[in-house]
Amino acid sequence: MKRREFLKTAGLTAAGAATLAAPAIAQSAPEVKWRCTSSFPRALDTLFGANVEFAKRVSDATDGKFQIQVFSAGEIIPGLQALDSTSNGTVEMCHTASYYYIGKDLTFALPCAAPFMLNPRQQNAWWYFGGGADLCNEFFGKYNTYALPGGNTGAQMGGWFRKEIKTVDDLKGLKFRVGGFAGLVLRRLGVVPTQIAGGDIYPSLEKGTIDAAEWVGPYDDEKLGFYKVAPYYYYPGWWEGGAMVHFFINKDKWAALPKAYQSVLAAAAGEANAWMLAKYDYANPEALKRLATKGAKLRPFSAEVLEACFNAANETYKDINSKNAAFKKLYDSITAYRSDGYFWFQFADGFYDRFMFALSQRKMI
Repeated sequence: MKRREFLKTAGLTAAGAATLAAPAIAQSAPEVKWRCTSSFPRALDTLFGANVEFAKRVSDATDGKFQIQVFSAGEIIPGLQALDSTSNGTVEMCHTASYYYIGKDLTFALPCAAPFMLNPRQQNAWWYFGGGADLCNEFFGKYNTYALPGGNTGAQMGGWFRKEIKTVDDLKGLKFRVGGFAGLVLRRLGVVPTQIAGGDIYPSLEKGTIDAAEWVGPYDDEKLGFYKVAPYYYYPGWWEGGAMVHFFINKDKWAALPKAYQSVLAAAAGEANAWMLAKYDYANPEALKRLATKGAKLRPFSAEVLEACFNAANETYKDINSKNAAFKKLYDSITAYRSDGYFWFQFADGFYDRFMFALSQRKMI
């Protein structure tokens, strides 16, 4: 074939391929614009920040064709209405903690955090490999949503107390700003759980309207100044051994996405999930040191108190399992893995960590 004829034929072939390819590319990578409302304020830059990281990853992975505009709590939707606004299609998706919605069904607690359940690594293991994703989305589907993991706070602190808690009797009559499932458990031990908005906690502690309050952990707690009016900082927050938050997506909107975009969302959510825990693990140590210098008095809950709370939690689970089949289905799956998870952790991570903790206490590291 002569050179000129070859170039002419090759050019026509390339042009034809481009003509054929363009519609296919356009179809598989359409322009999409979504809104994502959060249950968290911008001031909680780690909880809310995972939302921002997620949206950026989605945009970067699609060359800007899939844009997600993020809104903090209250900007377009009240924080605790995020799930409802996604379910009914007011927005395409939200970033929230499922346990905020236990008023609808107590089952909503289990995918996020419940007393004496899984730590963050175990939560990921159960979600990705233990059937958690399918079980949770079977339940979430009843609310017209599909969920992807969107971050984890790690084990939280037990809260700020105006007085020391040495025995179970010290819990009786205690007015404790604590939400959700923990409140159900603590009520069995004589605690008076109360719900107070974040901005009202400090003045309530200062005036003695409440005796104690829990928030998240050192990095977020430091911003609220609780140490000034309730100096005893207890640990651990046994009701949140690892609080997993989720991206909830309207089911119809999820189903309408090209498979490539569904994969992008899943990958971006996975990055956000890892990002949040890493950010807290990095920021909390220095924040805890600063709080100690400002007067925070660190105290562990005693074995007596923890065991009493554990027993109260098991009584609560037993009652709910007898009445709520959806709850029991998730509970049975989680606790089956919990047994194996902690069996393994005691050998490798657990033993290693205990040795390193001892070195730290002896100031050898």
